[in-house]
Amino acid sequence: MMFRRSLLALGLLAPAAAAPVAQARADGTFPQWLDQFRAQARAEGIGSTGLAALNGLRPNMRVIELDRRQAEGTMTWEAYRARTVSETRIRNGRAAMSDNAATFQAVAARYSVQPKYIAAIWGMETAYGYVRGDFPVVESLATLAWEGRRAAYFRAELLAALRILDRGYIEPSRLKGSWAGAMGQPQFMPSNVLNLAVDFDGDGRRDIWESRADVFASIANYLEKRGNWQGGEGWGFQVERNGAAPSESFRNHRPVADWRRAGVRLIDGRPLPDAPPAALITVGGDAFLVSQNHAAFRSYNNSTFYALSCGLLGDAIG
Repeated sequence: MMFRRSLLALGLLAPAAAAPVAQARADGTFPQWLDQFRAQARAEGIGSTGLAALNGLRPNMRVIELDRRQAEGTMTWEAYRARTVSETRIRNGRAAMSDNAATFQAVAARYSVQPKYIAAIWGMETAYGYVRGDFPVVESLATLAWEGRRAAYFRAELLAALRILDRGYIEPSRLKGSWAGAMGQPQFMPSNVLNLAVDFDGDGRRDIWESRADVFASIANYLEKRGNWQGGEGWGFQVERNGAAPSESFRNHRPVADWRRAGVRLIDGRPLPDAPPAALITVGGDAFLVSQNHAAFRSYNNSTFYALSCGLLGDAIG
């Protein structure tokens, strides 16, 4: 679902035909479900601000429609790469890094993630903060928790969203994001805001909406904590495999010396540089050697296309 959300957010996937959502839980159970959820939220310590966000909620059928779309019409790797690692996105990324150089430098002093890769995720997720989604997050999460396909997951995320409101991280009217509940400039789910977002500017709030210091530090913290980012290392590079057999998994790393002996070279024909152990993967007509930091990108969005684009965009920006 995350990969499909990213495709839709980036404008890379045409809308599929709408599902017959008029039949989706059209038994009038939402008010009863909401009463039960409100009681659970109160029992779990949600305060008045969070509980007030549940008042007047109705299910959003558009959210259910988007959740039920099938993965038809997915772009090819070549088309996806051309759109995500475009000259416009590279140019805007360089400008964003220049405009926020001092903030990136401060974040880099605390975290091991290189600024160019933080900027790449920022650019991939919200076009450097400008495309964040306009669905009311509480309404979206309540709809998905009630509708039932992944009810337990979205119920937990809804509780996390209410805790965010109780803690005053953002005003209820401004809590908007993707149809699936991802929010802010780094597009964190609510539980990730509570567990991985960082108050880097020290104002007492984890403000992933407006504080770029908090945004950059939160992305870096996510990659370190969730993705096991390896500081000072790259993610990989594009290669000519010259008949070498791809790895069975992007996690099956071998010493680069082994790949040299197998005939793998850089895309321009030069020998492979010294680098961390890597796996050989192919996508479309391209081949890449990828290390642990490729897997770290995938912890953010478990898609080969997404992770490769993050690395390529970061290298082009930096």
